[in-house]
Amino acid sequence: MFDFPSAPHYFTPEHDAFRDALRDFVAKEITPFAPDWDEAETFPRELYRKAADLGILGVGYDEAYGGTPADVFYHLIVSEEMARCGVGGVAASLLSHTIGLPPVAAHGSADMKQRIIPRVLSGEKIAALAVTEPGGGSDVAALKTTAVRDGDHYVVNGEKVFITSGMRADYITVAVRTDPASKGPAGISALLIEGDAAGLSRTALKKMGWWASDTAHLRFDNVRVPASNLIGTENQGFKVFMNNFNSERLGMSAQACAYAQVCLEEAVDWARERKTFGVPLSERQVIRHKLMDMYARIDAARSLIYDLAWRLRERVGDPNQLVARTCMAKVLSTQAMQYCADQAVQILGGMGFMRGTRSERIYREVKVMMIGGGSEEIMKDLGARQLGI
Repeated sequence: MFDFPSAPHYFTPEHDAFRDALRDFVAKEITPFAPDWDEAETFPRELYRKAADLGILGVGYDEAYGGTPADVFYHLIVSEEMARCGVGGVAASLLSHTIGLPPVAAHGSADMKQRIIPRVLSGEKIAALAVTEPGGGSDVAALKTTAVRDGDHYVVNGEKVFITSGMRADYITVAVRTDPASKGPAGISALLIEGDAAGLSRTALKKMGWWASDTAHLRFDNVRVPASNLIGTENQGFKVFMNNFNSERLGMSAQACAYAQVCLEEAVDWARERKTFGVPLSERQVIRHKLMDMYARIDAARSLIYDLAWRLRERVGDPNQLVARTCMAKVLSTQAMQYCADQAVQILGGMGFMRGTRSERIYREVKVMMIGGGSEEIMKDLGARQLGI
């Protein structure tokens, strides 16, 4: 395995033991089957339970709900090790609760937490997040889906698109506008909508990559949602989603670095085995330079991610600068992933263009990493504003 040096100043022996267990789980339960799951555009629901049994789904959640309290580096380990199978769609849907459930854990009522969280962390139920709309993209403040109070219910109308686990999800954390007079961040709320709610319809979407992950277009047609399913305070949901995005972006950054490393490993293995004119590719200077460029970009992005994670854990640094660095981490890491996928396909030559190589798959999937969770352009603009530029 072509790997990077460990970082003992960030990871304890307990972190390392968890990584070893997770790496073994991925190698046995996911990697051998993931390419076939990708082609089938689905994976067995039983995988949620298996992941739950190992404790993967419960990382960072309260023990009272079946979780395991953990610092940010445990979350990074999950992001990194799940990427080792080289099939992004499996990790995307299997871990959709990492973006769908935090608002419930942080802002839900005691009854909601007890009713929802244990069932998701056990693998029994699936959670998803629904914020993006057909005409909104990264502009969360412009969302149009409405939730109008009617007695002890909200009546929800609108659409959401590109929703990960949208077809399977049992619980969907939905961004809605509860104050129709407001057109900006104010007036946005978070509602938990159950997957079997009358008036909710779902349409599966076809994608460039992440085939194993179901992605859906959701439509809400007079969906009645109990008022008790309000997450947090009415009209104060914008911050709930923004805080959620920062955590998502850090995880995506670590994941992007790991996918880039998968490409590097495949390229190194190929370069050592493949001979041209009697000489291994790895002995060609131009190939060695490509590999070193890949290594350097991964190392630079990962160093930023680990330093940022440490600062977040230790609460070191100005909050605005930490948000800006989160934006930079996502941009730098996804650019590294894009570069490494491109170079790996180039080094593999004709084989790199063939279905079945990890680099070919990651080459197709890099764009969702550069767009999802906030596009590269949005990240740069947000970071600039945080820094007062």
